[in-house]
Amino acid sequence: MDETINLLYYFYSPMNTENAMGKPEIPQFTLYGERTPIDSAEFVHIELIETRSCLYDWHIASHTHRGLFQVLFLLGGQVRARIDGATWECDGPTVITIHPSVVHGFEFSKEAHGFVLTVDQSVLFGAQAALRADIFSILFLEPLAIDLAGVPEVRQRIESLLGHLMTEFSSPLAGHALMLDWLARSVLLLLLRQHTDHRSADLSGRAGFETFSRFRALVEAHYHAQWSVAQHADQLHIAETRLNRLCLKLGGKSAFDMAQQRLMLEARRKLTYVPASVSSIAYELGFQDPAYFSRAFKRHTGMTPKQFRRQSASIAL
Repeated sequence: MDETINLLYYFYSPMNTENAMGKPEIPQFTLYGERTPIDSAEFVHIELIETRSCLYDWHIASHTHRGLFQVLFLLGGQVRARIDGATWECDGPTVITIHPSVVHGFEFSKEAHGFVLTVDQSVLFGAQAALRADIFSILFLEPLAIDLAGVPEVRQRIESLLGHLMTEFSSPLAGHALMLDWLARSVLLLLLRQHTDHRSADLSGRAGFETFSRFRALVEAHYHAQWSVAQHADQLHIAETRLNRLCLKLGGKSAFDMAQQRLMLEARRKLTYVPASVSSIAYELGFQDPAYFSRAFKRHTGMTPKQFRRQSASIAL
């Protein structure tokens, strides 16, 4: 387990109910107003903002959640959030992420609406989640306020998934826990993408990020034609050196390597699912020489197309 995840576990260990002076600590709840321990390590809970807030006159006093990560999806209205002593004034649509050690409270406007998603720490960072823990940690290492106002398509997808979560939560059927787990992760992954894209835009400047996004769209549209870096750069009206700098900065690879990566992804898909000869697949992907395709494929995967196909077939069996 890496240092980041160890740090998360350090912060999320159970806290005492009294401090060193014997005075009461900040109230600690499972869900606000409830102290009953959860009885499942797969705990995923979702509710409407208004369901609980209206019971407390739209005022949620400062508190923490033991071992529970919480995400507030404010889709409309306003909230004054008190986050570890700071005050955030947020208008919907905004998402606020909170890890268990953060003292937080909310004052909602009466027209506020949205969802509150609560997930047990073991779902995201337990032993069964070790391989993906580093994916979600960026959302919770510090509290975040993620603005969705400028990305209506992302907001729509997130809101749709949250609606599915509400339906599944209220009507448990076979595979209930697994479905909640998958839907919750899907929401968090969309949120992570938006946060990462925003950070990339801040890192490179909005113009640079938009150029990089256009390059990725060009790669998707023309990978089978095997466009050169020069062709991509000409289409984007920038120099090849500028394009390579953007790709290295935001994608961690050169423009050529990113295009090749997409091409080889398609090659792996076709070798797995299309019952055509290796030569036919090579020609379909724009290679003039099947032998050159085999060499390029081996450089990227460590095996020949035929070896890859045999391995895929054995796994399927």
